[in-house]
Amino acid sequence: MVSAMRLLPISMVEPGMRLGKRIYNSEGLILLGEHVELTQSLLQRLEQYGIHQIYIEDPRTSDIVIRDMLSDETRIRAITEIRDTFRKLSETDIRRKAVGQLQVGKSFRGLMDTIMQELSTHKDAMIMLSAIHATDEYLFHHSLNVCIYSVMLGMADSYTREELMTLGLGSLLHDIGKIHVPLTVLNKTEPLSDEEFSLIQQHTVYGFQYLKDEPNIPLLSAHCALQHHERLDGSGYPRGLKGNDIHELAKVIGIVDSYDAMTTNRVYRRAMLPHQAMERLFGGCGTLYDKEKLELFRDKIAIYPIGITVTLSTGEKGVVVDLNTKVPHRPIVRILEDEAGQQLDGSKEMDLSKVLNVIITDINDVPVG
Repeated sequence: MVSAMRLLPISMVEPGMRLGKRIYNSEGLILLGEHVELTQSLLQRLEQYGIHQIYIEDPRTSDIVIRDMLSDETRIRAITEIRDTFRKLSETDIRRKAVGQLQVGKSFRGLMDTIMQELSTHKDAMIMLSAIHATDEYLFHHSLNVCIYSVMLGMADSYTREELMTLGLGSLLHDIGKIHVPLTVLNKTEPLSDEEFSLIQQHTVYGFQYLKDEPNIPLLSAHCALQHHERLDGSGYPRGLKGNDIHELAKVIGIVDSYDAMTTNRVYRRAMLPHQAMERLFGGCGTLYDKEKLELFRDKIAIYPIGITVTLSTGEKGVVVDLNTKVPHRPIVRILEDEAGQQLDGSKEMDLSKVLNVIITDINDVPVG
């Protein structure tokens, strides 16, 4: 739990400001801690690490509290287990059944027990991932994020404990097959050739082959790895499945996998803002993604996360200080700057669920819509 912060793009951060929330490196360890005074050289280094927005301290937002979905201890443990397992598997031949030798199912079931226990304390909350990390070794952080999103959605949809375990394992390991896809292909900025796209498609098959015979991994979790890129209209891969031929859990993972990929910084592009990614997903509602599951996701995700800086249609700027769970697109905003650009003391707040003639027009100076 961290307080006294607001989220700003690096371009809006000035030397002398202090870091409001720790930043993690690719190993899941702390790269930079809270309260550090930011210098121009530090800001440049953060951008080199692929970090384009950070939480900064601001006395006017000292009462804002953001609860992380997972404790630091569990997050570090998860990243470490994912990283170590994926690295060991990358050194083996897929035909040697190395997963069973590493007892992947046993170790990851224990990890999932801890993750599910911690997430259960947030089951009625809006989903908001606030951990900031370097972009290298994206795969490990992405795997954990997709797991958190998926399990939270399963809880919101009243899944049983065993269903949550199956979904959690499937989401945590959905991209395990990528360890045998060259990084030059995964991180390529230019359009993929047919051969390269075929390699990308194979990661779903590799993942299924790794997991299907693992005694402590449900077969359905293996099918999540196989099917998470299938789409309702048959345009997905690897088998071009349609509609009800795609398992319900794979449909969930398909949505959150796409969302997290879009909202995370990559070596070849910056992250989309949450509302932009949600608009992109809804562009495929009913054709690519299941309508009911997508609507549940929309209702549970924090489109405008607490701490983010927004501009209102009045011209005023402020920070989101609380969420309205019934209308997540209309949060409560604390005004920090008037329409003329004058800094304010933060005593004025506006509940957009009650002031219906005012809307959010920009996030971090990026237009909405």
